[in-house]
Amino acid sequence: MRYEGRERRGAAPSPVRARRRTVTAEVLRQVKGIELRTRALVNTLFTGDYRSVFRGQGIEFAEVRAYQQGDDFRAIDWNVSARMGHPFVKTFHEEREITLLLVVDQSGSCQFGRPYTKAGLAVEVAAVLALAAARHNDRVGALTFADKVEFVVRPKKGRPHALRVIRDLVAFVPRGQGTNLGEALHYATKLLRHHAIVVVLSDFRAEGWEEPLRRLAADHDVVAITIDDPREVQLPDAGWVDLEDAETGQRVLLDTSHSPTRTRVRVAAERQMQLRTRKLIQAGVDRVALQTNVPYAPLLRRAFAERARRLKR
Repeated sequence: MRYEGRERRGAAPSPVRARRRTVTAEVLRQVKGIELRTRALVNTLFTGDYRSVFRGQGIEFAEVRAYQQGDDFRAIDWNVSARMGHPFVKTFHEEREITLLLVVDQSGSCQFGRPYTKAGLAVEVAAVLALAAARHNDRVGALTFADKVEFVVRPKKGRPHALRVIRDLVAFVPRGQGTNLGEALHYATKLLRHHAIVVVLSDFRAEGWEEPLRRLAADHDVVAITIDDPREVQLPDAGWVDLEDAETGQRVLLDTSHSPTRTRVRVAAERQMQLRTRKLIQAGVDRVALQTNVPYAPLLRRAFAERARRLKR
């Protein structure tokens, strides 16, 4: 499945102030289809565990007050204490609201896959998370990118806003074909002024995203949802095939009936995926692995249940 829609563009506007896409009957039909297909998942995925799964830091700074017996010495504000001549501690209060930002890859490499394209699967999973956030009265926003950040919906509350986010994701058609994940992550860092949950949906087939991801994860709770198609690893035996890179246009003629050739492709693809996993682990982010040919609902349930258990420890 591939989500497509017409769009109305201004003359190179800021992604945040970009004009809304034209809402066609087809776009509305697809949004309604997503809402109906994901209703049961939204109602059950985070029931009881939503705050554990997406709890963020849980606290934010409130004020400084004089030290009292029994206070945690680690909360002492040494600068204020030095100025006042006796100890003061920082106090915090629980952070009730959550901001969820969806960073959605719509580059050329994601326009591949079946029965979903990777881009289409990213949109549907983003829709599930947007509706779950709205169900719990949290803010949700989205950032879509290809070779640059092209469209941004600032986080807001409410079901109508969540549906607007989904509509804009469905209707989005990228200008570029390349992947600049690093720029998208850097943009997300600048966009978010307070602690947030950032979900990155991408195949991570790009260069230079490791450091921007580490910086983003230093201030926010980041979940990386990797999306792959099995044919990128295991080529079918289909004889001579003319392959074209969706982002660069580079073409290569490959004999897929040649077993050693298929083995070399598989080994190279597996090595690339292992390297991606190591980079995500080094960045300190949570990871969820999805495949275009595998139902995503059980994988999401399992991944977020494991995350909830880990955060409760």
